[in-house]
Amino acid sequence: MKGNVVDLAVGVIIGGAFGKVVSSVVADVIMPPIGVLLGGVNFSDLALTIKEATKTTAGVDVPAVVISYGKFIQTVVDFTIVAAVVFLMIKLMNSMKKKAEEAPAKPPVPTN
Repeated sequence: MKGNVVDLAVGVIIGGAFGKVVSSVVADVIMPPIGVLLGGVNFSDLALTIKEATKTTAGVDVPAVVISYGKFIQTVVDFTIVAAVVFLMIKLMNSMKKKAEEAPAKPPVPTN
């Protein structure tokens, strides 16, 4: 039982680190060329402003209310890449497991 818990903990930690790597690949490697191909668009800056930033009469800044759909697009691309990699890893593991099961067993050594 302890081994399964440790394996799960390691999987969660590696998965979190893998998610950060994939996010970096998407944000820093994949999306900039796509933005250039689409006319120099930086996806992380895409947003729909609902209400502009203002100042109150007391001088307090009130931030703008925005919907950051560019960050959402990057997150969807992140998820798609992670899902594809996980799918391919599971498919590879299953095919290796199937080959191991199909391998003929060694014949028993006859004893005299």
